[in-house]
Amino acid sequence: MQGPGLYVDPGPLAVLRRVRKPVPPPRPGERCEMCATELADDHRHVVDLETRSLMCTCQACTLLFEREGAAGGHYRAVPRDVYEMADLQLTQAEWDTLQIPVGVAFIFRHSDAEEVTAFYPGPAGATESLLALGSFDEIAAEHPMLATLEPDVEALLVRFERGSSECFITPIDVCYELVGLLRRSWRGFDGGREAHDKIDAFFGGLRARARPRRSAVRHG
Repeated sequence: MQGPGLYVDPGPLAVLRRVRKPVPPPRPGERCEMCATELADDHRHVVDLETRSLMCTCQACTLLFEREGAAGGHYRAVPRDVYEMADLQLTQAEWDTLQIPVGVAFIFRHSDAEEVTAFYPGPAGATESLLALGSFDEIAAEHPMLATLEPDVEALLVRFERGSSECFITPIDVCYELVGLLRRSWRGFDGGREAHDKIDAFFGGLRARARPRRSAVRHG
């Protein structure tokens, strides 16, 4: 009978069984969805315009689709640059016309349908605004820089708080990165303290990497 704390030799057969037990293979890293090359954590993305989905891609595959019209326009490479729109300040009236129920949203254009879509974060992930966004064209008319948004791959990311806005033009994958970050911490209607702390940190990171507005102007 084994008493408490008494060591019992398991015997050579038990030890052999433990040694011979198969070791699970290491978890494979994420791979390019086009060529299966293993990806780094900081990898690029390509938008599949038919399914409106993001594909994780290696640098070589991404470069194939940076030229407009590549692959018959089926895929578009997501850019990397973030632009701070320091002189773009949405008024309370402009924000209200969009009728976004929380203080963070991203807005982008679809090239195929010539429509504008708005999404905002929440506990279920990215929630699409079901409200008409024709008023965005009026806002864009007041702020011409919004006309430079690249359809499908860039978005206007806005934080509106206490009557003041902070705006960036960002790659679309940056917006979904924020959505994923908040999905795990969102509480209640407005997100709660933890979500707001993460929003603060995320927008601080955007400011640190953003280029000034004048660099965002496109010609041609």
